[in-house]
Amino acid sequence: MRKGDDNEMKEHDVVDLLKSIEEINVPTWIGGGWGVDALVGFQSRPHNDIDIYIDSTGADAFIKMLEQKNYVEIKTEFTNNVHSVWRNPEGLTVDVHLLDFDENDTEAFYFDKEPYPSYVLDGKGKIGGIPVNCFTAEAQLLFHQGYEHGENDIHDVLLLCKTFKLELPEDYKDK
Repeated sequence: MRKGDDNEMKEHDVVDLLKSIEEINVPTWIGGGWGVDALVGFQSRPHNDIDIYIDSTGADAFIKMLEQKNYVEIKTEFTNNVHSVWRNPEGLTVDVHLLDFDENDTEAFYFDKEPYPSYVLDGKGKIGGIPVNCFTAEAQLLFHQGYEHGENDIHDVLLLCKTFKLELPEDYKDK
């Protein structure tokens, strides 16, 4: 475990992971806090993990890549058939989310059998100068609603609204 950084996933850790993903050619999208930072183009806060959404057809290659980088699966209360958590010996954490695509339906994708409009995945950003696919700013706002908000959620939503001139969601107006 790295000392002094509480397992923080730093930009250079993400860049290293992104380069490995590029080598295996699995379609990916960045969500969560790193997805917000990709959209705004800089690391705005510390992150303890990265949320990576992948096309489920690339799951085997993606997991093999993680294992080759010494990540092991950690069972959590959220572990299921479309979400797993992986951690390496340094304490870096990757949340893997599997997306399903139907070649006959170009308007939607599925996460845990729930349909989402395909434009949600149209976000483009950069992490450490590397272009990445991510959720759109509007989708990020939607995904930051409907649960108890932590300090990082509030930071992310305020940053998205300020940067992209979006209306602050009702459940964040008292924050």
